Amino acid sequence: MKNTISQTLEINEVSESKIGQVDFENLNFGKIFTDHMFVCDYINGEWQTPKIVPYGPLTMEPSARVFHYGQAVFEGMKAYKDDQGDTFLFRPDENYKRINKSAERLAMPEFPKEYFFDGLNALLKLDNNWIKPGFGNSLYIRPFVIATQASVSASEADEYKFLIICSPAQSYYSGDVSVLVAEKFSRSASGGFGYAKAAGNYAGQFYPTNLAKQQGYQQVIWTDSNTHEYMEEAGTMNVFFRVNDTLLTAPISDRILDGVTRKSLIAIAEKEGIKVDVRPVKVSEIVEAAKNRSLKEIFGAGTAAVVSPVKAFGYQGEHYEIQKQENSYADYFKKALMDIQYNISEDTFGWRYKV
Repeated sequence: MKNTISQTLEINEVSESKIGQVDFENLNFGKIFTDHMFVCDYINGEWQTPKIVPYGPLTMEPSARVFHYGQAVFEGMKAYKDDQGDTFLFRPDENYKRINKSAERLAMPEFPKEYFFDGLNALLKLDNNWIKPGFGNSLYIRPFVIATQASVSASEADEYKFLIICSPAQSYYSGDVSVLVAEKFSRSASGGFGYAKAAGNYAGQFYPTNLAKQQGYQQVIWTDSNTHEYMEEAGTMNVFFRVNDTLLTAPISDRILDGVTRKSLIAIAEKEGIKVDVRPVKVSEIVEAAKNRSLKEIFGAGTAAVVSPVKAFGYQGEHYEIQKQENSYADYFKKALMDIQYNISEDTFGWRYKV
């Protein structure tokens, strides 16, 4: 699609901030939003003038195609504030590239890079007081694109809306989780769009996850759709397995999301001399490793939780506990990554982006 860039950013500030009404010591993830949001419409083959406006409801036709054909993609990012009051993003170029990759797969227009970064910088500066310092505090950032054209004909839309909303956050998951290995359901299929951060990919996970919760598990480890013999992702996260002192993780594909946290952990591991084996991981080998006690750790990796340790998993009616490791890779990687994000340690990778 044509992507003609219009003019400059317009800013409409709130008359009074609602930040004083927020209890930052007791935040529920994704429930509270900042004063402003970024909005840009795609009309007549071009992105219009981007705007920052007060956060609030949208007005759309009931026939907007996002409601009927699911053209919706999104990203997950965070902003961090160090002890000097400086604000940083973590590898935002990767999020920008991925949202456009997702959009392309759903026949949606590419968003201009300068609009993305100019809007993001302006939004974070405007709502800077919502970004609280302190290790673990952050501002969760949700860029997303939806089809807004009023029509129920079964084809891609001609009109879209790109938005960025922000939510103050603490920890996403609390404590270690138990997971159920999927034997019937899959998150995505070969030739599909599992690699895209598309809304429908996540909607399809809720039902199997609810079934797992009925059995006492918090999340599902998804297996491949063809044979259910291979581990792919855990919940909404990429997944790692530590067998002895080797890390195993599935390669990215058209089924598996190219996670920013995933690739960052692999880079840290390789820098520290930890062996990483990126290959298809069989369910049977992880079960066997659990039985012979060579399975030391399982953990998920993603933006919201960073690293989420798994304390047990279930498969074919059997339950396997994972003994807590004294020198946990999960703990090490989480601290190493967050030290970079919060400007505590040197960023030898060049991942930090100062706002």
